[in-house]
Amino acid sequence: MASATEQRAQKIYAGGAWPFAALLIGNAALALGPWLVRLADTGPVAAGFWRMALPLPLIAWLALRERRQGQLRDGAKPQIAGRTVWILVAAGVFFALDLASWHLGIELTKLGNATLFGNSGSLILMAWGLFAMRRAPSRAEVLALAAALAGGAILLARSLEVSTSTLVGDLLCVLAGAFYVLYLLPAQAARDTMGQWSVLTLVCASAVPVLLAAALLMGEPVWPGAAGWWPVIALAVLSQIVGQGLLVYALGYFPPLVIGMALLTQPAIAALSGWLAFDEVLAWPDIAGMALVAGALLIARASSVPAPPREG
Repeated sequence: MASATEQRAQKIYAGGAWPFAALLIGNAALALGPWLVRLADTGPVAAGFWRMALPLPLIAWLALRERRQGQLRDGAKPQIAGRTVWILVAAGVFFALDLASWHLGIELTKLGNATLFGNSGSLILMAWGLFAMRRAPSRAEVLALAAALAGGAILLARSLEVSTSTLVGDLLCVLAGAFYVLYLLPAQAARDTMGQWSVLTLVCASAVPVLLAAALLMGEPVWPGAAGWWPVIALAVLSQIVGQGLLVYALGYFPPLVIGMALLTQPAIAALSGWLAFDEVLAWPDIAGMALVAGALLIARASSVPAPPREG
């Protein structure tokens, strides 16, 4: 019997324009998360709790509707197996640990560092994607990987500010990146038999109690104060419903290598939003880094979509 890794290596990903757009838009929404966490006057872990708890009723309703009416992209009806449920529960716990680590790190380091280190999991995911292929990468995949790493290195060099005062926050964000991969890989496997909202419902439901317990144990303020509800509501809508909703949808259409490269767009989007909203300097090296990441994604997407069969 083929192993799970071999089965993933043999899987044919459909790609497509809309899933690719969903992947990019989802990452764009997720890139705004650190800014919203800073604006919320709850504790950082409590902000993660509200991010997962507030949209849960809507996500559960969408999952129920998906189960009654929806189909997977190959026309099969969504199915929920007991083993998959427990895998997603574990994925939800890892997602809770990711949010707790990342939100704590956001408060202890600079937003640029938080975005870059928080997406360090992209490197792990790309490495896993190469391993999971069980073959030598093609020239197009090597070119895409080189462009992605070069673009990420440029953005890293431009945005990173390392100092002893931010070291703890930086390390927490790196840890969050590792936890994020442990959430994404099971979620991607579950997308073979489950719809996006069913996956998110199980993930959110298992993450909510972990985040609430952690916030209470740390003595954080859970209820929003003078800043009001809008930062945590915006965080829930943009990061969870839009960001994770579109990302989990796209997971079923692209291999881990492409998903890992897509995560590198978040530092680029964060730099762009800083230029548009906060008048931060956007120099030519930043633009070059963004262009390399964008080019890597386009090359990787083209190489991951199977060619149409030849006639004759």
